Amino acid sequence: MAQFLISLAALERNARILQDVAQASGAHMLVALKAFSTTAGLAALRPYAAGCCASGLYEARLGARHVGGHVAVYSPAYREAELAELLDFAHHIDFNSVPQWQRWRQQCLAHPRVQSGELQLGLRINPCFSTGHTPLYDPCVPGSRLGIPADQLEGVDLSGISGLHFHTLCEQGAGELIDTFRAFEKQFGSLLASPQIRYINLGGGHWITKPDYDRAALIDLVREIRSMYHVEVFLEPGEAWAIHTGVLRARVLDVFESLGYRHAILDVSASAHMPDVLEMPYRPDVFAVHSGGTDAPAVSLPGESYSAAAEAGEKAYTYRLGAPTCLAGDVIGDYSFDYPLQVDDVLVLDDMSHYTVVKTTHFNGVPHPDIAVLQPGGPIQVVKHFDYADFESRLG
Repeated sequence: MAQFLISLAALERNARILQDVAQASGAHMLVALKAFSTTAGLAALRPYAAGCCASGLYEARLGARHVGGHVAVYSPAYREAELAELLDFAHHIDFNSVPQWQRWRQQCLAHPRVQSGELQLGLRINPCFSTGHTPLYDPCVPGSRLGIPADQLEGVDLSGISGLHFHTLCEQGAGELIDTFRAFEKQFGSLLASPQIRYINLGGGHWITKPDYDRAALIDLVREIRSMYHVEVFLEPGEAWAIHTGVLRARVLDVFESLGYRHAILDVSASAHMPDVLEMPYRPDVFAVHSGGTDAPAVSLPGESYSAAAEAGEKAYTYRLGAPTCLAGDVIGDYSFDYPLQVDDVLVLDDMSHYTVVKTTHFNGVPHPDIAVLQPGGPIQVVKHFDYADFESRLG
């Protein structure tokens, strides 16, 4: 059976880095649940995080239960019943548009938690400043629905607003954040400096735990913002908490040749289990479990050895790794191996903690991989096994 395997020790390694940055800068470091929501993993992050950021009611409830601390919520639009529940336990609620703010303003301002200051209200801003390279993940592309441009705030009653929020990055460094903040500052600096603004949320997409990330530059920026504008600063990385903490272990179901290619059908699907492989697109590193191998994925098991796959044609045996679905494009990619693949061989797809479990589907009725955690010291605990009942229960 395929398995998402997440290392709790690796999660704690990333969490300690993020906690150090938070302590050095004075920022509040939140877990972006849209990237990583495996509850057993959240338990490992809880001691290090200031709280979570959620994209709506369900994520907010999950974060309040499994992360605790500060619950920041942003959604492109709110339903009345959902907002009413969020008002009872969230700490920040950010609105995406002027009409959304105007529609819900009176209901929010009348709530006792808003009146006491326990809950603060903010606006998501669109600085219209792109630094990314993938339009699908760029909130600042022309025609974006995410965030409010500067000209739309003219003449708007902002009484009751105490926070500003922008999120424009995706897998990027401190330099891109600094450039974005400068663009934001030119357009919204006077509003940020006004006494009513008490917090700024710099969003996510920060690769803070990557070895080459300039953490000193991030710390300096946060300190500058806090000193100049006298606001609390929030960061909401997602991938940075979970990068290089997990793998997807797959098994070869069939091997054959057709139309000029060697095909290996695995028991996992890009479309159903790791859609970023198709959407980004993202090419995962792949390792074959082979005795005598000297390579290793991010999460390796005692007693196993691994050989890293390479680009097509670089090693002796090239295969197109495909899924057991009817979607023609459900292909992980073309990889080459030192040895010919055989049925029941185990392949390990690296770096598969983030944007995998949170985006899985039951397309084609393909069974979900188990979710398991690797405890410090070696024991594996399967925390969720999916069966037919999980598939049927979602279909009405």
